[in-house]
Amino acid sequence: MNTSLPEFVQPLGSGIWCIDTAFHRDRFDAAYLMVDDGQAAFIDTGTNYAVPRHLAALEALGLPRSAVRWVIPTHVHLDHAGGAGSLMQALPEATMLVHPRGQRHMVDPSVLEASALSIYGPEAMARDYGTLVPVDAARVQTTHDGMSVALGRRRLEFADTPGHALHHHCVWDEASRGWFTGDTFGLSYREFDTARGPWISASSTPVQFDPPRLRESVARLLARAPQWMYLTHFGRIGEPARMGAELSDQLHEMEAFGLECRNLPDRDARLRERLLAMYLRRLRAHGCTMDDSAIASLLQLDLDLNAQGLGIWVGRQPG
Repeated sequence: MNTSLPEFVQPLGSGIWCIDTAFHRDRFDAAYLMVDDGQAAFIDTGTNYAVPRHLAALEALGLPRSAVRWVIPTHVHLDHAGGAGSLMQALPEATMLVHPRGQRHMVDPSVLEASALSIYGPEAMARDYGTLVPVDAARVQTTHDGMSVALGRRRLEFADTPGHALHHHCVWDEASRGWFTGDTFGLSYREFDTARGPWISASSTPVQFDPPRLRESVARLLARAPQWMYLTHFGRIGEPARMGAELSDQLHEMEAFGLECRNLPDRDARLRERLLAMYLRRLRAHGCTMDDSAIASLLQLDLDLNAQGLGIWVGRQPG
């Protein structure tokens, strides 16, 4: 084993390592490597450009590629699963575990790729994601709510968690008493940590955001009384009950002002303004001393995507 880990690999204990995938910026997008009794699993993969980091993490830990039993995207958005096909190519013994609504997109990513191209354009697609690689259908297994699989001597359990996306599941690890939450339990960037601890915000990325269902999923995760939440954006956080209460409160507020803006001609622009105002107010209450422009810059991508997703949800509501 290489006793010196790469700087982008952070040991978290309980046989879990956080890998910074370097997507967008440092400490923005994480994947997790779990090891137990000589077997390994990756939970979320980041993009194609993260795959060398995953392989370097295995090498640093003295693990052969054949030790990886499972590759588990929490959902098929490209910052979580864009590199899944390339990673599977490099891991000959691995099986992918994916939500049933995401299976077809892993086997044939053409629809995902076309959608991303239409949103980002070919230059940004090539720069940020690369070409999506299909996964052999024989190596893909779908999950279902309550299903569990073995990894060494521990078991991983899956929960269907709609609200952020209909193709989203979360992964419960009893050994660490933690959930691997993808985007269901929101986003928590280390730049916003204060003496009060981490701050969290809900993710309303297009196109399947549904705030009532997301609140239900958050409550379901909290019902396990977890010790830790392993977020893709970004890292492990504690205080799940406090974080969950903040998420639920934000979702109520987003739902309310979203409906207020429903019939405005500049709806999405107004939603973005309201989201930024909410984040600034809540960050100030959390003790954040960054200036407004720095906060807005760090949250620029989230503001754009969250306004779009909230707008799509609002547009589906009657009245």
